[in-house]
Amino acid sequence: MQEHTQKPLTQYKKPLGIFRNPAIQAHIRGLDAATEHQEIIRLMIGYEFPWDMTRALEMALFRTFASPNVSALLDRTGEFGKAGQKRYDDTGVLIGEFMQNGYDSPKGKRAIAQMNMVHSHFNISNEDYLFVLSTFIFDPIVWLEAYGWRKPLEVEKQALFYFFCEVGKRMNLEDIPETMGKFREFVLAYQAKYFEFSPSNQRVAEATLKIVKGWYPSVIHFLIKPATVALIDEDMRLAFGFKRVSPLLKSSLKGLLKLRRYPNRVFNWEKSPMLLENSLNRTYPKGYEIEQIGPHKIVQKTQKK
Repeated sequence: MQEHTQKPLTQYKKPLGIFRNPAIQAHIRGLDAATEHQEIIRLMIGYEFPWDMTRALEMALFRTFASPNVSALLDRTGEFGKAGQKRYDDTGVLIGEFMQNGYDSPKGKRAIAQMNMVHSHFNISNEDYLFVLSTFIFDPIVWLEAYGWRKPLEVEKQALFYFFCEVGKRMNLEDIPETMGKFREFVLAYQAKYFEFSPSNQRVAEATLKIVKGWYPSVIHFLIKPATVALIDEDMRLAFGFKRVSPLLKSSLKGLLKLRRYPNRVFNWEKSPMLLENSLNRTYPKGYEIEQIGPHKIVQKTQKK
């Protein structure tokens, strides 16, 4: 599939250093999702929705733990319990590399190859792969529609679908649904079949919450779990075995997130563009080599060959 020549992300400046640049949205509107989805994704994560896309992808990752098929594997490896922050950062780096640079860029190809290498050491079914892939399409759409400073354009929704379907092909997945509608049907059927409480779901979810607590002062650690429960859907809550939170907390938190829209429609407080190179990485503060990303035992074993 041919891509148009990509314009460098640095071409877009924030007017007076604080205002949103309307040229970015205008540029996105003029792109074709089927053939130019890589540029649309780069603009979404680099300029339009850096914070929101990060939160949405975190929620997507969290959703995968509601499947006992996925959580059991993660629970057995013990990666989240032993090196949770590294596991989180490794995932963010590999996904970030091919989203920021494109899946057919040199770095994007290396990131997908490294991801495939790590996955090859585990027995993961095709339908589990497809489910995980689907979360990176639909969870960002749901988050942006609920909390984004603007709702995602139809071309942006389609770009997420085309982009991750192409990533799925490069992961050698089979039977990737051909349309968003069919992919949604697959997700609904998968969740109806597999989403149920499992101790492994709960252990991996709790280990993830422990990672998040490490990002904040201890005085607010007690808020992390109820805030997370307030934001996830009921199917996820039940699969994790988490108690309900008060309707007041849920509505208050969601209301605060929605309030962000109004000033953010005018002002852009984030780095522009937001790139992996200028983002905080707790595991790799001095940088990384893509081929070093992954569980230590797997990386060391591969490098000895």
